[in-house]
Amino acid sequence: MAGTLNVGMIGYGLMGRAHSNAWSKVAAFFDVDRRPVLKAACGRDADEVGAFAARWGYESVETDWRRLIERADVDAVDICAPNNLHREMAVAAAAAGKMVLCEKPLATGGEEGLEMVRAVERAGVPNMVWYNYRRIPAVTLARRLIEQGRLGKIFHFRAVFLQDWTMSPELPQGGAALWRLDAHAAGSGVTGDLLAHCIDTAAWLNGPVACVSATTETFIRQRMHNLTGKVEPVGIDDACAFMARFANGSLATFEATRYARGHKAKYTFEINGQDASIFWNLHDLHRLEYFDHRDESRLRGCRSIHVTDGDHPYMDHWWVPGLQIGYEHSFIHQLADFLAGLSEGQPAAPTFRDALATQRVCDAVLASAADGRWVDVGYD
Repeated sequence: MAGTLNVGMIGYGLMGRAHSNAWSKVAAFFDVDRRPVLKAACGRDADEVGAFAARWGYESVETDWRRLIERADVDAVDICAPNNLHREMAVAAAAAGKMVLCEKPLATGGEEGLEMVRAVERAGVPNMVWYNYRRIPAVTLARRLIEQGRLGKIFHFRAVFLQDWTMSPELPQGGAALWRLDAHAAGSGVTGDLLAHCIDTAAWLNGPVACVSATTETFIRQRMHNLTGKVEPVGIDDACAFMARFANGSLATFEATRYARGHKAKYTFEINGQDASIFWNLHDLHRLEYFDHRDESRLRGCRSIHVTDGDHPYMDHWWVPGLQIGYEHSFIHQLADFLAGLSEGQPAAPTFRDALATQRVCDAVLASAADGRWVDVGYD
């Protein structure tokens, strides 16, 4: 008989829903030694968090995150609060001996992130950051192809993440729904929100980033703030583009913007190696495009791999071959790996320390954009 793992969730927005869905579904599709129990949900608005808890089946509600962390019946704390709250919550949870799972990015900057890493490592508690795109089966398959050497020496990595939801000057900043537009709460704009995903995936596939040269732009410089009711300066980056060199010598370009009309969540990456290339698109997430130069020349071409078969990553836990899955399943896969790690005594990546490496790249990107120079990435 499996044991249980009592979960305390902080936050009830988009990621609170995505994580709650994963906690609710993982034991139904994966064999886990500890079955998650949705013990408590926490949020500042009692009515809102109460409705969230009732919808998702949480047993109780808290309106003070400190009280949730102090509860003896909570084993794991899942942080889905704005970025500027991650450090204090994670450090307190680690000190209380709780497992800590944190939404990305790890923090608003590397020094905050380092404090979080030291806290969980000092306490010896399991920890993980929700960079979920690693667990999309097609992306995991890309990783396996690279590990097998099928691409050969890698020369280029290209990543793009495009959205268009902040283009109206009438859109305010701040508050529960729009904290991502408030630099105090978010730390940065598209760099920490979108490019952090691209950087984490890139490092997982191609190794550490050595140095960067970046530029950023804030297209709308003032917005009304929901909390003050006043028009205030905008401190986030609306768009960012940067060049990078990986430690293995390969070159990269990264671009993210919220000003690409017609794109809601276009996240793509392409990797070019000596022998083969791969391409992936979030809008067609169950496919991986693969070109192998070693194929017979008259038959050489880009093949579209439908990543839905039982021998593809994670797919043996779902339906019959050919039936695709979606975005929400990546969170379930990540949680399944975390729970497996608990049973095996092995951390499930990305840990806080892994996510700190991504934070250091983001810091270097913003420093480069501010100074107009190449910046070496400092790792801890």
